[in-house]
Amino acid sequence: MHELEQPATGILRRDPGRPRRRLTGEERRVVIERAAGELFAKHGYQGTSIKQIARRSAVTVPVVYDHFASKRALHRHLLERHYAELRALWSEQLAAEERPERRIPRAIEAWFAYVESHPYAWRMLFQDSSGDPDVRADHEAVVAHSRALVMPLFQREAGAENMAGADGVALEMAWEVMRGVLQGLALWWYEHPAVPRERVVATAVNALWLGFERVRAGETWQP
Repeated sequence: MHELEQPATGILRRDPGRPRRRLTGEERRVVIERAAGELFAKHGYQGTSIKQIARRSAVTVPVVYDHFASKRALHRHLLERHYAELRALWSEQLAAEERPERRIPRAIEAWFAYVESHPYAWRMLFQDSSGDPDVRADHEAVVAHSRALVMPLFQREAGAENMAGADGVALEMAWEVMRGVLQGLALWWYEHPAVPRERVVATAVNALWLGFERVRAGETWQP
């Protein structure tokens, strides 16, 4: 069986010198998802149409609808998939049987490696601001669901009780600080691509881990 060539865009195209092979339904779905992710990242939700996604995927509009009920359903599916992949990174790194000073920097390294290798994904997650209230509500719901699944990972960290407070609000705020630093730095990195990933990771670790380490040891600032 001959393989299909896969150019940098991720859209599968046939090598003219090889026999045509019909894509499976799952392969075609992957092509559609990849094309939609690129278009949503480049043009935003409102600037992307199902017709554009179909053309980019080299399929017809009805084929796109065979896989996804609507543009909104496709957009939400991509949000859910990318956030799930990022959660899997946190889970894999933080669950390892090693000291936190090794696990947490490695988790941050893995997070930025994902950002670097999935440029369309993170731009869609952190940069796209749709004017459609339903789509914004979808995004907020996906973020809230993902946060609820990630928080237990941080609650299990030794010393987390020092910042949790009686109602756990402080720990949730600490997560928001961490999320804000990582996402903000990712957006900054997009504007400064010449900066190597190692330097970006070091900056994030210095900004986040050193303070968290002192809190873990029981040192807190009080107004």
